[in-house]
Amino acid sequence: MKTDIHPTYYPEAIAKCACGNTFTVGSTMEKIDTEVCGACHPFYTGKEKLMDSMGQVQKFKERASQKKTGTVSKRVKKIQKRQSRAKKAE
Repeated sequence: MKTDIHPTYYPEAIAKCACGNTFTVGSTMEKIDTEVCGACHPFYTGKEKLMDSMGQVQKFKERASQKKTGTVSKRVKKIQKRQSRAKKAE
């Protein structure tokens, strides 16, 4: 077996969350920075928290609002176009 191939294990590694929560874990990294943890994750807290990366949430909300306002989908437009052609042909 090869010797000295395993990474160093830190039993007292500090993990720090973006919300400010810190806790001690065992890891091969001495310091760990995370974006969410059990104290701030929406699933565990029951609160809705949107983490917008490059406007993705805003784009989704715009698409969802368009669906609610009654915009016509491509499939419906296609069916309407076929029906109008059929009426013209008669």
